[in-house]
Amino acid sequence: MNADFSERRVKMVDGQIRTTDVTSAPLIEAMLSVPREAFVGAGQRDLAYIDEDIRVSGGANGSGARYLMEPSPLAKLLQLAEISDTDSVLDVGCGTGYSAALLSRIAKSVVALESDPALAEAAKSTLSTLSCQNVTVMTGPLPQGHAAKAPYDVIFIGGSVEEVPAALLGQLAEDGRLVAVEGQGNSGVARLFFKAGGL
Repeated sequence: MNADFSERRVKMVDGQIRTTDVTSAPLIEAMLSVPREAFVGAGQRDLAYIDEDIRVSGGANGSGARYLMEPSPLAKLLQLAEISDTDSVLDVGCGTGYSAALLSRIAKSVVALESDPALAEAAKSTLSTLSCQNVTVMTGPLPQGHAAKAPYDVIFIGGSVEEVPAALLGQLAEDGRLVAVEGQGNSGVARLFFKAGGL
């Protein structure tokens, strides 16, 4: 079973990641080593490597459904941030923790923020099992970020937003980068924000 998933990981990277101009060696290595199937429900594991978003939650407290982002767009967004092994990262909307696990392989430290307590607990458990010791999972409102550990060199928003919350931009370090998709559906556009001169 594990060998089968390992083969699927290689096929995902070769067929979905490398073919979309993702060339970052550390990111590709992370995607080859992190078991995506560990971040979905047991009944969804056979779908873990398909080239689509995978629903991981119906939404809590009236919020919308939550998804594990499709591999290719996720990889392109992470590459856009040009994350290095000296960076501290805030992963906003970490869901079940897959993005945080990838980030743990390429960044110095990661704060994974999740608003849904059940998803946050799932993320903590899986990340602990995978020995992602440089990740701290926090529960709280996503638009507010996590000021206690700010500033961050990189802020990654795992999902689309109409507009990037000012609180998140305020938690960027000087020369920091924030990556997000602004807009919904086909109108969504990947954007990279830089903080320079305090702005």
